[in-house]
Amino acid sequence: MLLMIFSIVQSKKGGKPIAVTVEKAAIRTITQIVSATGKVYPEMEVKLSPEVSGEIVELPVKEGDVVKRGQLLFKINPQLSRTQVEQAQAALSAAKAASLRAKAEQLRTAEEYRRAEQLFAQKLISETEYLAAKTNAEIAKANAEAALFDVERLQSQLKQAREQLSRTVVTSPINGTVTVLSAKLGERVVGSIQMAGTEILRVADLSVMEMRVDVNENDIVNVKLGDTARITIDAYPNRKFTGIVREIANAAKTKGLGTQEEVTNFEVKIRILDHNGLLRPGMSGNADIETFTVKDVLSVPIQSVTVRVLENSMTAEELAQKRAQLLKQTDGDVELINEKIKQQQEKADRAKLVRVVFVKQGNIVRMVPVETGIADNTYIEIKKGNLKAGDEVVSGSYRAISRELKDSSIVVISEFETTKK
Repeated sequence: MLLMIFSIVQSKKGGKPIAVTVEKAAIRTITQIVSATGKVYPEMEVKLSPEVSGEIVELPVKEGDVVKRGQLLFKINPQLSRTQVEQAQAALSAAKAASLRAKAEQLRTAEEYRRAEQLFAQKLISETEYLAAKTNAEIAKANAEAALFDVERLQSQLKQAREQLSRTVVTSPINGTVTVLSAKLGERVVGSIQMAGTEILRVADLSVMEMRVDVNENDIVNVKLGDTARITIDAYPNRKFTGIVREIANAAKTKGLGTQEEVTNFEVKIRILDHNGLLRPGMSGNADIETFTVKDVLSVPIQSVTVRVLENSMTAEELAQKRAQLLKQTDGDVELINEKIKQQQEKADRAKLVRVVFVKQGNIVRMVPVETGIADNTYIEIKKGNLKAGDEVVSGSYRAISRELKDSSIVVISEFETTKK
């Protein structure tokens, strides 16, 4: 790419000319990018905690071991749980025996009630004896039903005790790798069914990795599920990984709430497609998410686009200085200050700041208003403006573009060739 440096010559006004570089406007494909930083995590990682308390009596794995689903990871001393199972079994046996006795009593009283009913019908016994036999039969029936319920209750307790015993042995729920091991053999740990107990280890599937990045609230509206991402990992600076956006958070993460440094981000999860086992959890990197692409559009370097007041080529800084001078001239008169501010604001509304580029035409540069589209890291799309492919636009320096250049600046050009990477 041919870059040009304008030599310093005297302008018609007698001032010093401005040294700049130029680059040709060209037809390119522009891909809009949202950049964010984050860390690498396994897409699936399981934290394992015991559901029973006690001493770790078996721990056959170490950090970094590859494990299969169902493989033993650790075992808690089962003695207390085994005792609870035996007690529940004994209580259940006693309840079953009591249920049999209650059933026999029910049968006996039912038979006595049947005979009393016959005798009462023949008027051989009194009504009191008949009612007593009936009451005894109903009580025996209720006791037999209560005994059955007691058996069911103790069966449930026995089942719970056996499940508690089974929880002393913890196996891997997935095929993966032990990424974190927080406990040692012989340590006592706290377990709970209702809440997380002591974390013993983590098992992760390292074959499917993702990068979790925080995207600013102004950029998240451009990110979509399925967008391609180009990922650079700090540990592999010369290698690019490819990813795809698989999840976008609906809730924001706010840092520095209520302070001047308050930042609102949304977490985006990007599945890494071609890591080939090179990545480890916790690695840092950067993701460039390709959110939108336009093909064969006119484009110029991003730094070539600046803003000016169209009617007089004033920069935003010069406009602010002029306003300050105008206020200073009022000598503190409040009413006059307010009127001047109003007039200045009305004038500013009429003379809007517009985006422009500076195009070399012969030995001068012309200010050309443009309407821009999307941009990548280097070039920006030109949607409207008196500009065409091949036009030489000023691309540097920053000071020249943002402050010094005016419409019709006179230049003399000396050329040299350089390779644009």
